[in-house]
Amino acid sequence: MPSTTAPGTSPRRVLHDCDPGHDDAIAIMLAIADPSIDLIAVTTVAGNVTLEHTTNNALRVLDLLGRGDIPVAAGRAAPRVRDLSTAAVMHGESGLAGPLPVTPSSGPSELTALEMIEQVLTEATEPITLVATGPLTNMADVVEQLPHLHHMIRELVIMGGAVELGNWTPAAEFNIWVDPDAADIVFRAGCVPGGERTGIPLTMIGLEVTHRAWLTDEHADALRGTGDVGQFVAELLDHFVGFHQDRFGWEGAPIHDAVTIAHLIDPTLVTTLPMNVQVETESALCIGRTVADRWSVTGQPANAAVGIDIDRNRFVTMLLDRLSP
Repeated sequence: MPSTTAPGTSPRRVLHDCDPGHDDAIAIMLAIADPSIDLIAVTTVAGNVTLEHTTNNALRVLDLLGRGDIPVAAGRAAPRVRDLSTAAVMHGESGLAGPLPVTPSSGPSELTALEMIEQVLTEATEPITLVATGPLTNMADVVEQLPHLHHMIRELVIMGGAVELGNWTPAAEFNIWVDPDAADIVFRAGCVPGGERTGIPLTMIGLEVTHRAWLTDEHADALRGTGDVGQFVAELLDHFVGFHQDRFGWEGAPIHDAVTIAHLIDPTLVTTLPMNVQVETESALCIGRTVADRWSVTGQPANAAVGIDIDRNRFVTMLLDRLSP
């Protein structure tokens, strides 16, 4: 599957805020593998595992890809208000269960995540795309502390939320549930990409999309032995697919976070609709719920483009093509 970058056009410059995590790692690999994306920096946040592990994992993945030149800056170590809850039961204590652990050859930047984002936006000559595939703790800081640079954000694409069912609770998707207060701040600042710019153009890739974007043992075997990257992804999938088979009885595992990058590479891959999205921050039963008004019953203006479907076959083809020689 070829890249959608038109001849003579520059790659889209992307800063990726993440909490690696198996699917975050694959998202980073996809971004680097595709010529239409210029990954200029990575920032990390606590989520799937602690900040120490997510930062180490980002460095480890970039090392594997020979891209230690891409700076990694550590962000928030805990949600804004609540205690940190992780998904170590799914990703392992290190966050990347499966492959043998490797110590990165270099450490993170001396800048914090917010300082890195401020530097990138300040020095940019054209707006930067932000991708957030973890809790939105760092992104809420951007909303609140860098209002003078919002015009330099081309778009914020997040993996998080759900129109219907949650995955970490019956009501909530994990990334939003971990820090609903931060998510509330981000969605309140959002607007629909391509429309009147009344805030930060926001695209939400939630579970309706990512639960269709799954890989299986067969895909792991197709990548195994194709090179260092393919072998690493295969070993990630051995654990990640196995967890979902054992826990949910599913054939494969959803590669949630990679869909954000795939959407940037090929915007026709994911179907989106403009919706008003609000985040529940108070209900003990429904905390972290993204209340997405698909049918405009509230009369509130849309503040995000919300994914509702994906062409799974093309997504899988893209991943296998980019992650193997």
